[in-house]
Amino acid sequence: MRVEVLTGAALDAAIDDVAHLRISVFRAFPYLYDGDLAYERRYLEAYRGTGRAVLVGAFDGTRLVGAATGTHMLDHAEEFSGAFEGHGIDLTTVFYCAESVLLPVYRGQGAGHRFFDLREAHGRALGCTLSAFCAVQRPADHPLRPASYAPLDPFWRKRGYAPLPDAVATFRWKDVGETQETDHPLQFWIRPLDPQTSSSGLKYPGVRGSAPASLSPTGLKP
Repeated sequence: MRVEVLTGAALDAAIDDVAHLRISVFRAFPYLYDGDLAYERRYLEAYRGTGRAVLVGAFDGTRLVGAATGTHMLDHAEEFSGAFEGHGIDLTTVFYCAESVLLPVYRGQGAGHRFFDLREAHGRALGCTLSAFCAVQRPADHPLRPASYAPLDPFWRKRGYAPLPDAVATFRWKDVGETQETDHPLQFWIRPLDPQTSSSGLKYPGVRGSAPASLSPTGLKP
C-alpha cells in the first residue's frame, strides 16, 4: 500500500472513488451515515475549486482503498465559526482535517498516521499554526454500537490532539435505518502544528492568551 498526495488530474480522477469510500466507511458505527452518491459528488467538488485543499490517497496497486482530505478552516468558516466562539482562536490560523476513510482490511498498517502527516504538512505550508478536526459523538449505550468498537481517542491523543471544551458543531444526515435526517453533534479536537511547542499552558500563535485547558496533556476531558 502506498500513500500519496493527489493533485490536478489525479485528484479529479479520484473524486468518485473517494465518494464511494465515504459512503462505505461512514456507514459503520459511529457515523451510521446512509450516504447518497449525488450528495457526495457535490460535496467533494469543492476540493477541485480551492487551491488550499489537499487530498491524500492510499492505494493497493491502482485501487484507491483510503483517502483523507483537508483545507483551510476559512473554507468552512460558515459551518464552524459558531463552534469556536469564545475560545479566542483566530480561524485564519487553523487548518481543518476533514474526513479520513480507510477500508477495514487495510487498517493498522500506518496509513492513518500518514494521512495526518501529509495533511498537517499541507497546513504548515499554508501558514497555519493549529490543526483541528471534528468527530461525531454517540452515547455509550447506543443500540448500534458494536461490542468490539474501539474509539480512536488514544490514536488522536498520540498525534497530539485533544478535545476543545464545548467546541461542538451540529450537522444533519440520515442514519442507517432511519427515514429522515437528524442533527448530530461533532466534537472538535485541536493541536498546535509547531512540533517544538509544548501543549502545557504556553501561548500559541492564533490563540489569544493561554492555550485552552484541553491542550494540556493531563486532565483531559473525554
